[in-house]
Amino acid sequence: MLLSRTPMPGKPPSRKNFSFSGDRSKVAGAVKSNKIRKTATSDWMEIEKQRGISVTTSVMEFDYKDYKVNILDTPGHQDFAEDTFRTLTAVDSVIIVVDGAKGVETQTRRLMEVCRMRKTPVIIYVNKMDREGQDPFDLLDELEEELQIKVRPLSWPIEQGARFKGVYNIYEGKLDLYQPSKQTVTEKVALDLNSSDLEKNIGKKEAAKLREDLELLKGVYPEFDVKDYLAGDIAPVFFGSALNNFGVQELLNCFVEIAPNPRPVQAEDRLVRLEEPKFTGFIFKITANIDPNHRSCVAFCKVCSGKFVRNAPYLHVRHGKTLRFSSPTQFMAQKKSTIDEAYPGDIIGLPDTGNFKIGDTLTEGEILQFKGLPSFSPEMFKYIENSDPMKTKQLNKGIDQLMDEGVAQLFVNQFNGRKIIGTVGQLQFEVIQYRLLHEYNASCRWEPLSLYKACWIESDDPAELENFKKRKFQFMAKDR
Repeated sequence: MLLSRTPMPGKPPSRKNFSFSGDRSKVAGAVKSNKIRKTATSDWMEIEKQRGISVTTSVMEFDYKDYKVNILDTPGHQDFAEDTFRTLTAVDSVIIVVDGAKGVETQTRRLMEVCRMRKTPVIIYVNKMDREGQDPFDLLDELEEELQIKVRPLSWPIEQGARFKGVYNIYEGKLDLYQPSKQTVTEKVALDLNSSDLEKNIGKKEAAKLREDLELLKGVYPEFDVKDYLAGDIAPVFFGSALNNFGVQELLNCFVEIAPNPRPVQAEDRLVRLEEPKFTGFIFKITANIDPNHRSCVAFCKVCSGKFVRNAPYLHVRHGKTLRFSSPTQFMAQKKSTIDEAYPGDIIGLPDTGNFKIGDTLTEGEILQFKGLPSFSPEMFKYIENSDPMKTKQLNKGIDQLMDEGVAQLFVNQFNGRKIIGTVGQLQFEVIQYRLLHEYNASCRWEPLSLYKACWIESDDPAELENFKKRKFQFMAKDR
Protein backbone atom coordinates (compact mmCIF):
# COMPACT_ATOMS: atom_id res chain seq x y z
CA MET A 1 0.00 0.00 0.00
CA LEU A 2 1.26 3.44 -0.89
CA LEU A 3 1.04 6.42 1.47
CA SER A 4 2.99 8.85 -0.73
CA ARG A 5 4.94 8.04 -3.86
CA THR A 6 8.07 10.01 -2.92
CA PRO A 7 8.88 9.95 0.80
CA MET A 8 9.67 13.39 2.16
CA PRO A 9 12.66 13.82 4.53
CA GLY A 10 11.72 12.71 8.01
CA LYS A 11 8.52 11.07 6.82
CA PRO A 12 7.72 7.32 6.92
CA PRO A 13 8.45 5.37 3.75
CA SER A 14 5.75 4.87 1.13
CA ARG A 15 3.59 1.79 1.51
CA LYS A 16 2.33 -0.85 -0.87
CA ASN A 17 -0.01 -3.54 0.30
CA PHE A 18 -1.10 -6.58 -1.67
CA SER A 19 -2.27 -10.15 -1.54
CA PHE A 20 -0.22 -12.91 -3.13
CA SER A 21 -2.53 -15.78 -4.05
CA GLY A 22 -1.89 -19.11 -5.74
CA ASP A 23 1.24 -21.21 -5.85
CA ARG A 24 3.19 -18.29 -4.45
CA SER A 25 6.64 -17.04 -4.84
CA LYS A 26 12.52 -12.40 -3.62
CA VAL A 27 12.74 -11.90 0.06
CA ALA A 28 9.31 -12.68 1.51
CA GLY A 29 8.14 -15.37 -0.88
CA ALA A 30 11.51 -16.94 -1.58
CA VAL A 31 11.41 -20.70 -1.99
CA LYS A 32 14.30 -22.20 -0.07
CA SER A 33 15.78 -25.69 -0.11
CA ASN A 34 16.44 -27.66 3.07
CA LYS A 35 18.14 -30.49 1.11
CA ILE A 36 15.00 -32.62 1.43
CA ARG A 37 12.27 -30.37 0.09
CA LYS A 38 11.76 -26.79 -0.98
CA THR A 39 9.42 -24.57 1.00
CA ALA A 40 8.35 -20.94 0.80
CA THR A 41 9.40 -18.46 3.47
CA SER A 42 5.74 -17.64 4.04
CA ASP A 43 4.85 -21.28 4.78
CA TRP A 44 6.09 -21.43 8.37
CA MET A 45 3.70 -24.01 9.83
CA GLU A 46 5.02 -27.56 9.97
CA ILE A 47 2.01 -28.93 8.10
CA GLU A 48 2.60 -26.36 5.33
CA LYS A 49 6.21 -27.49 4.99
CA GLN A 50 5.19 -31.15 4.84
CA ARG A 51 2.36 -30.75 2.33
CA GLY A 52 3.95 -27.96 0.28
CA ILE A 53 0.79 -25.82 0.40
CA SER A 54 -0.37 -22.78 2.36
CA VAL A 55 -3.10 -23.48 4.89
CA THR A 56 -3.31 -20.01 6.43
CA THR A 57 -2.64 -16.43 5.38
CA SER A 58 0.88 -15.31 6.26
CA VAL A 59 1.69 -11.64 6.86
CA MET A 60 5.08 -10.30 5.72
CA GLU A 61 6.44 -6.76 5.77
CA PHE A 62 9.74 -5.61 4.27
CA ASP A 63 11.40 -2.56 2.73
CA TYR A 64 11.92 -2.48 -1.03
CA LYS A 65 13.16 0.49 -3.08
CA ASP A 66 12.11 3.15 -0.54
CA TYR A 67 8.75 1.45 -0.13
CA LYS A 68 7.36 -0.54 2.75
CA VAL A 69 5.73 -3.59 1.21
CA ASN A 70 3.09 -5.63 2.99
CA ILE A 71 2.49 -9.08 1.50
CA LEU A 72 -0.42 -11.18 2.63
CA ASP A 73 0.29 -14.63 1.21
CA THR A 74 -3.04 -16.44 1.04
CA PRO A 75 -3.80 -20.16 0.58
CA GLY A 76 -4.44 -21.27 -2.97
CA HIS A 77 -6.45 -24.37 -2.01
CA GLN A 78 -10.22 -24.08 -2.31
CA ASP A 79 -10.78 -25.57 1.16
CA PHE A 80 -9.30 -22.38 2.64
CA ALA A 81 -11.34 -19.96 0.52
CA GLU A 82 -12.83 -18.09 3.49
CA ASP A 83 -9.39 -17.07 4.78
CA THR A 84 -8.39 -15.89 1.30
CA PHE A 85 -11.52 -13.85 0.61
CA ARG A 86 -11.42 -12.24 4.06
CA THR A 87 -7.82 -11.18 3.46
CA LEU A 88 -8.88 -9.38 0.27
CA THR A 89 -10.64 -6.80 2.45
CA ALA A 90 -7.24 -5.71 3.83
CA VAL A 91 -5.35 -5.25 0.55
CA ASP A 92 -5.39 -2.76 -2.30
CA SER A 93 -3.97 -4.92 -5.08
CA VAL A 94 -3.64 -8.62 -5.82
CA ILE A 95 -1.04 -10.80 -7.51
CA ILE A 96 -2.56 -14.02 -8.80
CA VAL A 97 -0.11 -16.85 -9.41
CA VAL A 98 -1.16 -19.22 -12.21
CA ASP A 99 0.46 -22.56 -12.97
CA GLY A 100 1.79 -22.49 -16.55
CA ALA A 101 0.72 -26.10 -17.11
CA LYS A 102 -2.59 -26.29 -15.22
CA GLY A 103 -3.83 -22.87 -16.24
CA VAL A 104 -6.76 -21.27 -14.42
CA GLU A 105 -8.18 -23.37 -11.58
CA THR A 106 -11.54 -23.13 -9.80
CA GLN A 107 -10.24 -21.23 -6.81
CA THR A 108 -8.62 -18.64 -9.08
CA ARG A 109 -11.93 -17.98 -10.82
CA ARG A 110 -13.67 -17.42 -7.49
CA LEU A 111 -10.87 -15.13 -6.33
CA MET A 112 -11.14 -13.09 -9.51
CA GLU A 113 -14.89 -12.71 -9.02
CA VAL A 114 -14.25 -11.02 -5.67
CA CYS A 115 -11.52 -8.80 -7.13
CA ARG A 116 -13.85 -7.78 -9.94
CA MET A 117 -16.65 -7.02 -7.49
CA ARG A 118 -14.36 -4.87 -5.31
CA LYS A 119 -12.56 -3.29 -8.33
CA THR A 120 -9.22 -4.50 -6.94
CA PRO A 121 -6.28 -4.13 -9.40
CA VAL A 122 -4.76 -7.48 -10.40
CA ILE A 123 -1.34 -8.56 -11.67
CA ILE A 124 -0.93 -12.13 -12.99
CA TYR A 125 2.28 -14.10 -12.57
CA VAL A 126 2.53 -17.23 -14.75
CA ASN A 127 4.66 -19.68 -12.79
CA LYS A 128 6.73 -22.79 -13.57
CA MET A 129 8.01 -21.73 -16.98
CA ASP A 130 11.01 -23.99 -16.34
CA ARG A 131 8.58 -26.90 -16.83
CA GLU A 132 6.61 -27.96 -19.86
CA GLY A 133 3.25 -26.24 -20.05
CA GLN A 134 0.73 -24.52 -22.28
CA ASP A 135 1.66 -22.26 -25.18
CA PRO A 136 1.87 -18.71 -23.78
CA PHE A 137 -0.61 -17.35 -26.35
CA ASP A 138 -3.11 -20.10 -25.51
CA LEU A 139 -2.62 -19.34 -21.82
CA LEU A 140 -3.33 -15.64 -22.36
CA ASP A 141 -6.55 -16.53 -24.18
CA GLU A 142 -7.53 -18.79 -21.27
CA LEU A 143 -6.80 -16.04 -18.74
CA GLU A 144 -9.05 -13.59 -20.56
CA GLU A 145 -11.85 -16.10 -21.03
CA GLU A 146 -11.81 -17.69 -17.56
CA LEU A 147 -11.04 -14.60 -15.48
CA GLN A 148 -13.11 -12.24 -17.66
CA ILE A 149 -10.47 -9.54 -17.69
CA LYS A 150 -8.28 -8.06 -20.43
CA VAL A 151 -4.59 -8.97 -20.11
CA ARG A 152 -1.37 -7.30 -21.29
CA PRO A 153 1.96 -9.20 -21.08
CA LEU A 154 4.75 -7.06 -19.62
CA SER A 155 7.28 -9.87 -19.98
CA TRP A 156 7.52 -12.73 -22.46
CA PRO A 157 9.08 -16.19 -22.06
CA ILE A 158 11.79 -17.53 -24.36
CA GLU A 159 10.87 -21.19 -24.72
CA GLN A 160 9.86 -23.24 -21.68
CA GLY A 161 10.69 -26.43 -19.83
CA ALA A 162 14.22 -27.74 -20.38
CA ARG A 163 14.65 -25.21 -23.24
CA PHE A 164 13.73 -22.20 -21.08
CA LYS A 165 16.26 -19.41 -21.75
CA GLY A 166 14.67 -16.59 -19.75
CA VAL A 167 12.19 -13.78 -20.38
CA TYR A 168 12.21 -10.52 -22.28
CA ASN A 169 11.12 -7.80 -19.84
CA ILE A 170 8.84 -5.66 -22.01
CA TYR A 171 8.20 -3.17 -19.20
CA GLU A 172 11.92 -2.42 -18.67
CA GLY A 173 13.12 -3.27 -22.22
CA LYS A 174 15.66 -5.79 -20.95
CA LEU A 175 16.53 -9.42 -21.51
CA ASP A 176 16.61 -11.51 -18.33
CA LEU A 177 18.67 -14.64 -18.90
CA TYR A 178 18.09 -17.88 -16.99
CA GLN A 179 20.27 -20.86 -16.16
CA PRO A 180 18.84 -23.89 -14.32
CA SER A 181 21.86 -24.03 -12.01
CA LYS A 182 21.24 -20.49 -10.72
CA GLN A 183 18.66 -19.45 -8.13
CA THR A 184 18.18 -15.90 -9.49
CA VAL A 185 18.34 -13.95 -12.75
CA THR A 186 21.68 -14.91 -14.26
CA GLU A 187 22.17 -11.73 -16.25
CA LYS A 188 20.26 -8.63 -17.32
CA VAL A 189 20.97 -7.33 -20.81
CA ALA A 190 19.53 -4.04 -22.09
CA LEU A 191 19.49 -4.32 -25.86
CA ASP A 192 17.76 -3.34 -29.07
CA LEU A 193 15.63 -6.24 -30.30
CA ASN A 194 17.01 -5.69 -33.81
CA SER A 195 20.59 -5.99 -32.57
CA SER A 196 22.65 -9.05 -33.38
CA ASP A 197 23.42 -9.28 -29.64
CA LEU A 198 20.06 -10.98 -29.22
CA GLU A 199 21.24 -13.99 -31.27
CA LYS A 200 24.48 -14.13 -29.27
CA ASN A 201 22.56 -14.38 -25.99
CA ILE A 202 19.71 -16.75 -26.81
CA GLY A 203 20.41 -18.28 -30.23
CA LYS A 204 19.33 -17.53 -33.80
CA LYS A 205 16.13 -19.58 -33.82
CA GLU A 206 14.96 -18.30 -30.41
CA ALA A 207 15.77 -14.69 -31.35
CA ALA A 208 13.67 -14.90 -34.51
CA LYS A 209 10.73 -16.41 -32.61
CA LEU A 210 10.98 -13.78 -29.84
CA ARG A 211 10.87 -10.94 -32.38
CA GLU A 212 7.89 -12.54 -34.09
CA ASP A 213 6.05 -13.08 -30.79
CA LEU A 214 6.62 -9.52 -29.59
CA GLU A 215 5.43 -8.13 -32.95
CA LEU A 216 2.29 -10.24 -32.64
CA LEU A 217 1.72 -9.00 -29.09
CA LYS A 218 1.79 -5.40 -30.31
CA GLY A 219 -0.86 -6.19 -32.90
CA VAL A 220 -3.16 -8.15 -30.58
CA TYR A 221 -2.87 -6.33 -27.25
CA PRO A 222 -3.14 -2.55 -26.70
CA GLU A 223 -0.39 -0.55 -25.05
CA PHE A 224 -0.37 -0.89 -21.29
CA ASP A 225 -2.15 1.96 -19.51
CA VAL A 226 -1.72 2.27 -15.73
CA LYS A 227 -5.16 3.91 -15.43
CA ASP A 228 -6.84 0.80 -16.85
CA TYR A 229 -4.91 -1.36 -14.38
CA LEU A 230 -5.88 0.79 -11.39
CA ALA A 231 -9.51 0.66 -12.49
CA GLY A 232 -9.36 -3.15 -12.51
CA ASP A 233 -10.03 -3.33 -16.26
CA ILE A 234 -6.70 -4.87 -17.35
CA ALA A 235 -4.22 -7.26 -15.75
CA PRO A 236 -0.47 -7.06 -16.50
CA VAL A 237 1.05 -10.51 -16.99
CA PHE A 238 4.57 -11.63 -16.02
CA PHE A 239 6.26 -14.98 -16.64
CA GLY A 240 8.87 -16.77 -14.51
CA SER A 241 9.75 -19.59 -12.13
CA ALA A 242 9.04 -18.94 -8.45
CA LEU A 243 10.93 -22.07 -7.40
CA ASN A 244 14.08 -20.48 -8.80
CA ASN A 245 13.10 -16.92 -7.78
CA PHE A 246 13.18 -16.03 -11.47
CA GLY A 247 10.93 -13.21 -12.66
CA VAL A 248 9.82 -12.27 -9.15
CA GLN A 249 12.05 -9.22 -8.71
CA GLU A 250 11.01 -7.93 -12.14
CA LEU A 251 7.39 -8.21 -11.08
CA LEU A 252 8.11 -6.34 -7.82
CA ASN A 253 9.96 -3.58 -9.71
CA CYS A 254 6.86 -2.97 -11.79
CA PHE A 255 4.50 -3.42 -8.84
CA VAL A 256 6.01 -0.66 -6.68
CA GLU A 257 5.71 1.75 -9.63
CA ILE A 258 2.13 1.07 -10.67
CA ALA A 259 0.33 -0.31 -7.60
CA PRO A 260 -2.43 1.95 -6.21
CA ASN A 261 -2.28 4.50 -3.44
CA PRO A 262 -4.06 3.58 -0.20
CA ARG A 263 -7.75 3.76 -0.76
CA PRO A 264 -10.56 4.97 1.49
CA VAL A 265 -12.25 2.18 3.45
CA GLN A 266 -16.03 1.97 3.67
CA ALA A 267 -17.56 1.82 7.15
CA GLU A 268 -21.26 1.36 7.95
CA ASP A 269 -21.84 5.08 8.46
CA ARG A 270 -19.19 6.81 6.36
CA LEU A 271 -16.08 6.58 4.21
CA VAL A 272 -12.83 6.51 6.21
CA ARG A 273 -9.94 8.31 4.47
CA LEU A 274 -6.29 7.60 5.22
CA GLU A 275 -5.40 11.30 5.67
CA GLU A 276 -7.71 11.60 8.68
CA PRO A 277 -5.70 12.49 11.81
CA LYS A 278 -7.29 9.93 14.13
CA PHE A 279 -6.41 6.24 14.06
CA THR A 280 -8.88 3.65 12.85
CA GLY A 281 -8.31 -0.01 12.00
CA PHE A 282 -10.07 -3.34 11.80
CA ILE A 283 -9.21 -6.95 12.64
CA PHE A 284 -9.30 -9.15 9.54
CA LYS A 285 -7.44 -12.23 10.78
CA ILE A 286 -6.58 -14.03 14.00
CA THR A 287 -3.77 -16.59 14.11
CA ALA A 288 -3.54 -19.02 17.02
CA ASN A 289 -0.29 -20.37 18.43
CA ILE A 290 1.99 -18.39 16.13
CA ASP A 291 4.62 -18.62 18.89
CA PRO A 292 4.62 -22.25 20.16
CA ASN A 293 6.52 -21.22 23.30
CA HIS A 294 3.71 -19.00 24.53
CA ARG A 295 0.53 -20.58 23.09
CA SER A 296 -0.68 -17.07 22.29
CA CYS A 297 -2.97 -15.65 19.63
CA VAL A 298 -2.25 -12.66 17.42
CA ALA A 299 -4.94 -10.45 15.90
CA PHE A 300 -3.92 -8.79 12.64
CA CYS A 301 -5.13 -5.21 12.27
CA LYS A 302 -5.24 -3.19 9.04
CA VAL A 303 -4.48 0.49 9.74
CA CYS A 304 -7.02 2.53 7.76
CA SER A 305 -6.35 6.11 8.91
CA GLY A 306 -4.24 8.23 11.26
CA LYS A 307 -1.23 6.86 13.11
CA PHE A 308 -1.14 3.88 15.44
CA VAL A 309 1.09 4.51 18.48
CA ARG A 310 2.36 1.90 20.90
CA ASN A 311 0.82 2.09 24.42
CA ALA A 312 -1.76 4.69 23.32
CA PRO A 313 -5.38 4.09 24.45
CA TYR A 314 -7.75 2.87 21.73
CA LEU A 315 -11.43 2.05 21.85
CA HIS A 316 -12.52 -1.52 21.19
CA VAL A 317 -15.87 -0.60 19.63
CA ARG A 318 -17.69 -3.92 20.13
CA HIS A 319 -16.73 -4.21 23.81
CA GLY A 320 -16.91 -0.48 24.43
CA LYS A 321 -13.71 -0.55 26.45
CA THR A 322 -10.28 1.04 26.11
CA LEU A 323 -7.23 -1.10 25.36
CA ARG A 324 -3.50 -0.36 25.29
CA PHE A 325 -0.97 -2.43 23.36
CA SER A 326 2.54 -2.61 24.81
CA SER A 327 3.98 -4.96 22.20
CA PRO A 328 2.45 -4.41 18.73
CA THR A 329 4.46 -6.28 16.13
CA GLN A 330 5.24 -6.43 12.44
CA PHE A 331 5.79 -9.80 10.82
CA MET A 332 7.95 -11.59 8.30
CA ALA A 333 6.02 -14.88 8.29
CA GLN A 334 6.68 -16.31 11.80
CA LYS A 335 9.45 -13.82 12.70
CA LYS A 336 8.25 -10.69 14.43
CA SER A 337 9.63 -7.42 15.79
CA THR A 338 8.04 -4.84 18.09
CA ILE A 339 7.10 -1.50 16.53
CA ASP A 340 6.38 1.92 18.06
CA GLU A 341 4.10 3.30 15.36
CA ALA A 342 2.26 2.32 12.19
CA TYR A 343 0.61 4.20 9.33
CA PRO A 344 -2.28 3.64 6.89
CA GLY A 345 -1.60 0.53 4.84
CA ASP A 346 0.41 -1.21 7.55
CA ILE A 347 -0.59 -4.57 8.95
CA ILE A 348 0.17 -4.87 12.66
CA GLY A 349 -0.06 -7.84 14.99
CA LEU A 350 -1.79 -7.26 18.34
CA PRO A 351 -1.54 -9.77 21.22
CA ASP A 352 -4.95 -11.34 21.72
CA THR A 353 -6.10 -12.89 24.98
CA GLY A 354 -9.63 -13.46 23.76
CA ASN A 355 -10.63 -9.80 23.28
CA PHE A 356 -10.95 -9.89 19.51
CA LYS A 357 -13.18 -11.43 16.91
CA ILE A 358 -12.78 -11.03 13.17
CA GLY A 359 -14.35 -7.76 12.05
CA ASP A 360 -13.68 -5.86 15.31
CA THR A 361 -12.86 -2.15 15.00
CA LEU A 362 -10.32 -0.05 16.92
CA THR A 363 -10.59 3.75 16.98
CA GLU A 364 -9.57 6.79 19.01
CA GLY A 365 -13.08 7.06 20.42
CA GLU A 366 -15.41 7.10 17.41
CA ILE A 367 -18.14 4.48 17.23
CA LEU A 368 -17.33 2.94 13.87
CA GLN A 369 -17.87 -0.40 12.20
CA PHE A 370 -16.16 -1.43 8.97
CA LYS A 371 -18.06 -3.68 6.62
CA GLY A 372 -17.39 -6.19 3.88
CA LEU A 373 -15.69 -9.03 5.78
CA PRO A 374 -17.24 -12.26 4.48
CA SER A 375 -18.35 -15.22 6.57
CA PHE A 376 -19.08 -18.57 4.95
CA SER A 377 -21.69 -21.05 6.04
CA PRO A 378 -20.05 -24.44 6.74
CA GLU A 379 -20.85 -27.28 4.37
CA MET A 380 -19.19 -30.23 6.16
CA PHE A 381 -19.75 -31.31 9.76
CA LYS A 382 -18.12 -33.82 12.08
CA TYR A 383 -18.22 -34.65 15.76
CA ILE A 384 -14.88 -33.99 17.46
CA GLU A 385 -14.01 -36.43 20.23
CA ASN A 386 -11.16 -36.48 22.74
CA SER A 387 -8.80 -39.41 22.18
CA ASP A 388 -6.91 -38.82 25.45
CA PRO A 389 -8.97 -37.90 28.57
CA MET A 390 -5.75 -36.75 30.27
CA LYS A 391 -5.44 -33.95 27.70
CA THR A 392 -8.95 -32.52 27.95
CA LYS A 393 -7.76 -29.07 29.05
CA GLN A 394 -5.28 -28.83 26.17
CA LEU A 395 -7.91 -29.99 23.67
CA ASN A 396 -10.49 -27.44 24.82
CA LYS A 397 -7.95 -24.61 24.68
CA GLY A 398 -6.77 -25.72 21.24
CA ILE A 399 -10.33 -25.87 19.88
CA ASP A 400 -11.18 -22.44 21.28
CA GLN A 401 -8.08 -20.79 19.82
CA LEU A 402 -8.34 -22.47 16.42
CA MET A 403 -12.02 -21.56 16.14
CA ASP A 404 -11.10 -17.90 16.81
CA GLU A 405 -9.19 -17.95 13.51
CA GLY A 406 -12.56 -18.02 11.78
CA VAL A 407 -11.91 -20.73 9.19
CA ALA A 408 -13.94 -23.37 11.05
CA GLN A 409 -16.94 -23.11 13.36
CA LEU A 410 -17.81 -24.81 16.63
CA PHE A 411 -21.34 -25.92 17.50
CA VAL A 412 -22.58 -27.68 20.64
CA ASN A 413 -25.43 -30.12 20.05
CA GLN A 414 -28.26 -29.32 22.48
CA PHE A 415 -29.51 -32.91 22.39
CA ASN A 416 -26.36 -34.71 23.53
CA GLY A 417 -23.91 -31.92 24.37
CA ARG A 418 -21.34 -33.16 21.83
CA LYS A 419 -19.09 -30.69 20.02
CA ILE A 420 -19.49 -30.33 16.25
CA ILE A 421 -16.94 -28.73 13.93
CA GLY A 422 -18.20 -27.21 10.67
CA THR A 423 -15.90 -26.31 7.77
CA VAL A 424 -16.12 -25.40 4.08
CA GLY A 425 -13.60 -28.08 3.01
CA GLN A 426 -12.50 -31.58 3.94
CA LEU A 427 -8.84 -30.61 4.27
CA GLN A 428 -9.70 -28.32 7.17
CA PHE A 429 -10.45 -31.34 9.37
CA GLU A 430 -6.99 -32.77 8.71
CA VAL A 431 -5.34 -29.42 9.46
CA ILE A 432 -7.26 -29.01 12.73
CA GLN A 433 -6.40 -32.55 13.87
CA TYR A 434 -2.72 -32.06 12.98
CA ARG A 435 -2.45 -28.69 14.69
CA LEU A 436 -4.19 -29.89 17.85
CA LEU A 437 -1.70 -32.75 18.14
CA HIS A 438 1.50 -30.90 17.24
CA GLU A 439 0.76 -27.45 18.69
CA TYR A 440 -1.35 -28.30 21.74
CA ASN A 441 -0.32 -31.91 22.42
CA ALA A 442 -3.98 -32.94 22.27
CA SER A 443 -5.19 -35.85 20.17
CA CYS A 444 -8.69 -36.04 18.74
CA ARG A 445 -10.74 -38.21 16.42
CA TRP A 446 -13.57 -37.42 14.06
CA GLU A 447 -16.95 -39.11 13.86
CA PRO A 448 -19.19 -38.74 10.80
CA LEU A 449 -22.32 -36.62 10.89
CA SER A 450 -24.90 -36.57 8.09
CA LEU A 451 -25.63 -32.86 8.00
CA TYR A 452 -25.16 -30.47 5.09
CA LYS A 453 -26.23 -27.03 6.32
CA ALA A 454 -26.31 -24.81 9.41
CA CYS A 455 -28.68 -21.89 9.69
CA TRP A 456 -30.00 -19.60 12.43
CA ILE A 457 -33.69 -19.74 13.29
CA GLU A 458 -35.97 -16.90 14.34
CA SER A 459 -39.67 -16.22 14.55
CA ASP A 460 -42.03 -13.40 15.50
CA ASP A 461 -44.16 -15.98 17.30
CA PRO A 462 -42.38 -17.22 20.48
CA ALA A 463 -44.78 -20.13 20.90
CA GLU A 464 -44.28 -21.32 17.33
CA LEU A 465 -40.50 -21.01 17.75
CA GLU A 466 -40.62 -23.10 20.91
CA ASN A 467 -42.69 -25.78 19.18
CA PHE A 468 -40.23 -25.89 16.31
CA LYS A 469 -37.34 -26.30 18.75
CA LYS A 470 -39.11 -29.22 20.41
CA ARG A 471 -39.81 -30.97 17.12
CA LYS A 472 -36.23 -30.52 15.91
CA PHE A 473 -34.55 -30.86 19.30
CA GLN A 474 -32.00 -33.45 18.22
CA PHE A 475 -30.82 -31.13 15.45
CA MET A 476 -30.58 -27.98 17.57
CA ALA A 477 -27.12 -26.65 18.33
CA LYS A 478 -25.59 -23.45 19.68
CA ASP A 479 -22.65 -21.78 17.96
CA ARG A 480 -20.03 -19.69 19.68
